[in-house]
Amino acid sequence: MTPLKSYQELDIPGLENLIEHQLSGGVHALFILGTSGEGPSLSIPLKKEFISLCCGLVNSKIPILVGISDPSMAASLELADYAKEAGADAVVVAPPYYFPLSEKELLHYLESLVPKLALPFLLYNIPSHTKIDLSLEVVKRAKELGALGIKDSSGDLPHLFALLKEFKNAPDFSIFTGIEKDLPETIQQGGHGAVAGGANMFPKLFVELYEAAEDQDLERISRLREKVLWLYQTIYQVGKDASRYLQGTKCVLSLMGICKDYMAPPLQRLDPAKRRQIEEYMEKII
Repeated sequence: MTPLKSYQELDIPGLENLIEHQLSGGVHALFILGTSGEGPSLSIPLKKEFISLCCGLVNSKIPILVGISDPSMAASLELADYAKEAGADAVVVAPPYYFPLSEKELLHYLESLVPKLALPFLLYNIPSHTKIDLSLEVVKRAKELGALGIKDSSGDLPHLFALLKEFKNAPDFSIFTGIEKDLPETIQQGGHGAVAGGANMFPKLFVELYEAAEDQDLERISRLREKVLWLYQTIYQVGKDASRYLQGTKCVLSLMGICKDYMAPPLQRLDPAKRRQIEEYMEKII
């Protein structure tokens, strides 16, 4: 997530706390300026400041992946160039949002963008936000262009399993789920992990679930997944806004004293009544 004081200012002490929280929790990498990071709502200067601060604070302890998705290809390339200068390890590319795209247009976009990227890249499939689902054909072409892997946030398990089957013999191509509760199935089917928004709050929980899945420890998987499902049933369900998952997560971080809960417009933080509801949930041990 991106700790903010306002839509124009980062919460720098909060960022320092959040990165320390992630590192001490044992996460294997950071993906910044994605959906949970409110990337599309932030200005390019603010994104650049955030990239620089993250790279400096992490100091190469773990890889940093930077979301560069933007309706403007020039803006995406500008961020990729800056991410390289700042010391990031890779960029993450989702289809440019706003205009509905045909598969032909998307392929042309990737073939135009990728040769100009300053860093290695991963794909990001999030059709709920981009209006297009990355088909096997698109993903295969992206791999030919050099893609290192894909984060699939489609929520479509058959599609995820089709990706896993297609690339099972491709050791240089990693497949991550963006649906954190599906982490065990992803590992069991030959995938490589999850980009878990809930790890902003509870990094150790998701690291342990990953390790349990790698070890095929079914009892431990079941016990840990109950804790993940608790998040889905409580923190992620407060209010009726479509953004309630993000609102709840940032609210928890503020209650934990990690960072402020300000959200960049058009999103809004939870109101006091809903915040109290989150507080009540947090009083219970998960």
